[in-house]
Amino acid sequence: MTRVSADDATAIDLRYEDGTIRLDGLEQSPLSPSSLQTTLPDFEADPRTDSWRLPAGQYAALRAVLDGTAVAIDDRVLELESVAPLASAYELRDYQQTALETWLETDRWVDGPTLESIGRAPAGVLELPTGSGKTVIALKAIERLAVPTLVVVPTIDLLEQWQRELEREFGGQIGRFGGGEQRLEAITVSTYDSAYLKADSVGDRFGCVVFDEVHHLGGEGYREIARLLAAPARLGLTATFERPDGAHEVIEDLVGPLVHRVDVDALAGDHLADYDIKRLEVTLTADEREEYERNQDVFTSYLAKSGIDMRSGSDYQELVKRSGNDPEARKALLARQRAREIMLGSEAKLEALTEVLDEHRDERIIVFTAHNDLAYDVSERFLIPTITHQTGAAERREILERFREGTYTRIATSNVLDEGVDVPDANVAVVLSGSGSEREFTQRLGRILRPTADGNRALLYEVVSEGTGEERVAERRR
Repeated sequence: MTRVSADDATAIDLRYEDGTIRLDGLEQSPLSPSSLQTTLPDFEADPRTDSWRLPAGQYAALRAVLDGTAVAIDDRVLELESVAPLASAYELRDYQQTALETWLETDRWVDGPTLESIGRAPAGVLELPTGSGKTVIALKAIERLAVPTLVVVPTIDLLEQWQRELEREFGGQIGRFGGGEQRLEAITVSTYDSAYLKADSVGDRFGCVVFDEVHHLGGEGYREIARLLAAPARLGLTATFERPDGAHEVIEDLVGPLVHRVDVDALAGDHLADYDIKRLEVTLTADEREEYERNQDVFTSYLAKSGIDMRSGSDYQELVKRSGNDPEARKALLARQRAREIMLGSEAKLEALTEVLDEHRDERIIVFTAHNDLAYDVSERFLIPTITHQTGAAERREILERFREGTYTRIATSNVLDEGVDVPDANVAVVLSGSGSEREFTQRLGRILRPTADGNRALLYEVVSEGTGEERVAERRR
């Protein structure tokens, strides 16, 4: 229990309650509710308990406001265990040290008594390329703060990787929420899904929260995790902060702004492998072209007639909704799907892949596709092990381990290796098909950027069907 300030009859009492900060005694203090609402718009009266409340995620902001007044405070919000001295064996590279120090300087609440070891509550997002050691920076941040910390990750694979790293670096029991376990410890790692379910019940138990792949926090449901946790120190990690839907602005409110960014090119050659990108344009067969154009005409004709603009995500959802009871809308949606299948999985693409695999027969290669069907086609034609979301955890680990040891020199995947998996070193990637997401492209590039002993340059191939909508998709992701 943390207590702040005096046994004063006019003291404001603060405590955590079901994902909120409850304030009692405000009416007896010289501070007016309206003055708090000016800087904290979500500050509201709760007539059920005759108190005032604020989302727990704004605890640091509330303390910053209250500490700027002469009002006495009895703060019992955080229930923090003592943490044994932490020491990570990692030595930070210069760019990692700079990123950490930049984050530590972003004080939201200076001299906060709940973080006595450093006297500050830093908050913000670090953007660094895949393979640049974001996890190492986070481990050093946890070491520096030395307070109970929750690490939130998007996948079970990452959950297990983080648990192993935390155990190896800090020893002791590491808590875990996810994968069939619900165990709370001073340092705990959780999936986003489990954190969403647990946040209101453990929101007062952590002084710091680390959001790995923080762009996931922009999802409508996951936002509640940050709102329900009182942890004043917040660190977001990502390779690509901005989201096409603009939700990164929400993340700034919940975690803090982007405080430090390192571009891939800034590290290439020194800390990451130098790289080249080759774009291979392939031509549809006559039959594929005819079928592609026919389906595109059905789709675009319906859009013109209905006034739907596919550049808007909401308009696409409108098309999906209409397809439930409008036969023409359903026909248009199916035509779009078929046209995409043709341009993303054309026969010429597989022929181009044949040439790439032959040219790099002695190198480790990852083949990325946008859909499972194409990944399985690649697997069947070239006898390459494939990992999709349908691949079981045990089989996935076995494939990656054999890739790591060199038994397999090439694997194919549909999206699941873009993030959240510790992929063994490879130096050639083939984007056989993908979305227009810059994040996806950056993550795929990052899979081949770890420096190799021989100093060879990494190489990423983009295979694009010319004269199709895929050309625009490729430009968007670049």
